Amino acid sequence: MATLAAQPNVEASARQRGHSAMDFKSATTGVAAKTMRNELNRMVQGVTDPAKRKIFDAEMQSFFLLFNRYLTDRAKGEKLDWEKINPPKPEQVRPYKVLDKVDPSILNKLAVLKLNGGLGTTMGCVGPKSIIEVREGMTFLDLSVRQIEHLNSQYNVNVPFILMNSFNTDEDTARIIQKYQNHNINILTFNQSRYPRVDKESLLPCPQDADSDKANWYPPGHGDIFDALTNSGLLDKLIAAGKEYIFISNVDNLGAVVDLNIMQTMLDSQAEYVMEVTDKTKADIKGGTIIDYEGKARLLEVAQVPKDHLDEFCSTRKFKIFNTNNIWCNLRAIKRVMDEDALSLEIIVNNKVTDKGQAVIQLETAIGAAIKHFDSAIGINVPRSRFLPVKSCSDLLLIKSKLYSLEHGVLTMDKSREFGGTPVVKLGDHFKKVANFEKRFKSIPNITELDHLTVSGDVSFGKGVRLAGTCIIVANEGNKITIPDGTSLENKLVTGNLSIIDH
Repeated sequence: MATLAAQPNVEASARQRGHSAMDFKSATTGVAAKTMRNELNRMVQGVTDPAKRKIFDAEMQSFFLLFNRYLTDRAKGEKLDWEKINPPKPEQVRPYKVLDKVDPSILNKLAVLKLNGGLGTTMGCVGPKSIIEVREGMTFLDLSVRQIEHLNSQYNVNVPFILMNSFNTDEDTARIIQKYQNHNINILTFNQSRYPRVDKESLLPCPQDADSDKANWYPPGHGDIFDALTNSGLLDKLIAAGKEYIFISNVDNLGAVVDLNIMQTMLDSQAEYVMEVTDKTKADIKGGTIIDYEGKARLLEVAQVPKDHLDEFCSTRKFKIFNTNNIWCNLRAIKRVMDEDALSLEIIVNNKVTDKGQAVIQLETAIGAAIKHFDSAIGINVPRSRFLPVKSCSDLLLIKSKLYSLEHGVLTMDKSREFGGTPVVKLGDHFKKVANFEKRFKSIPNITELDHLTVSGDVSFGKGVRLAGTCIIVANEGNKITIPDGTSLENKLVTGNLSIIDH
């Protein structure tokens, strides 16, 4: 792994002469980089299988570049200049348009990719999050497969479906996708990188060798997609197969379906990169947003915002939109950026404490940050319906309800709902795990006319319950509330004990 080398910033070093604090930081940075490089080299040399060593070597090189950049950024202490941050220009974020005529054959140039690296642990499930049942016995994965299969049949095209797994989800996913073998769909999988966690104090890698325990490694965020696509060889394979564009989204965003209007807008504007954004509400105040920075579109994440400007960032006055993480990219443009070694995504430092109490750091990147590297990159302000993430059982209640109808894997909001937007649903800790959620609802309530629902404590719902307006149901410690079958609650506060027993 001789190609791994620390890259001292010569110009920066020259500028910093005479600043003893900076000299000390630079020296420390140099030592840390050299020590890390030696440790990574040692781990690579320990891999005996040539094919595995090649893949591991490529991953460690990518990690080292990220680590070295982290050290350099930390020594410089450079941050975004808030005075240069402006809302995006009209040409940088365009309105969503329904076009008169789109030739569906353009879909033959498209590949669809779902980010499938996450586990279902926050919702109390074992294995990949994508295998949680969300609607009518179908999982996230089932719905995505059905969408692409229908697209291929409807338009007589061949859109491949790609899953970017992590080392946490790879084995389970490989087993699960076997059930789609007889479907009209070409499923491809590859793994995102596996990077070593770094001890916060020593700045040394936590794993001792390439086969060290899973707990010593982490998947480095979805910004890694560009490295992983390239290193896996899949980027070249897609281009060789005549694919020109890729649509990337989170596997748990059920609103992220292929849209011909967006694809055609991308082609017409010759944009190499399109980020779908949508109007910000009070629920989205921490979402990243497109900004204009020195004349170029960039992504601003909450982690980059100085504390004294947080209120400004979270308000909807200056920053009116947020990133849905639905991204469209030109494949040849990705290849060009990677060949030129030009990718330099803002680093997200994720501080963690292991089960053994060790303080570690994970260096991560986000796909949205890549917007600055592509020519004529734009945002498209899409309808809210394209952002339908399921992050909790509160979201699951919405998806399972009659608020949405399901056809060919696509969820559509009920047209009879006269007021805009989805209801705000806040279910307490008793509903946190999917298994508990399912036990507490005999059937999913009718929430077509609901504005707001808060449920806290030991609460269960009978069959055929209707909830409308604002409903707050609170069972205090030691109390239990059972909403009887057929109950209709509209603008009601229910507290205390409530249990009706048949006899």
